[in-house]
Amino acid sequence: QLQLVESGGGLVQPGGSLRLSCAASGFTLAYYAIGWFRQAPGKEREEISCISSSGGSTNYADSVKGRFTISRDNAKNTVYLQMNSLKPEDTGVYYCTSEAGPSCPIYSYEYDNWGQGTQVTVSS
Repeated sequence: QLQLVESGGGLVQPGGSLRLSCAASGFTLAYYAIGWFRQAPGKEREEISCISSSGGSTNYADSVKGRFTISRDNAKNTVYLQMNSLKPEDTGVYYCTSEAGPSCPIYSYEYDNWGQGTQVTVSS
């Protein structure tokens, strides 16, 4: 069974940092592009970052560019999202998702396997 499990969320003060992990089981992550999405209360889910299967290509939403870094360790079957300089507007549930193939998909509907999400709350 293909499964993605997010971890690392929590409560952090503005300006703080968190590192989220997305661990895969039941499949080899190295063959998949991985995206991170977040959903704030009352808002639609938005894609914030993606990394290609090799890790050689990444992209970011403008709202997180320069503050968040996506990376992967295929040997550990895990993708990470390092989040620095966190703001209250970064609050939400963060999800990782996979798409079979080397490149980040153009459209979010191409992702086909989702984790259960991890809550990130940025508040003083």
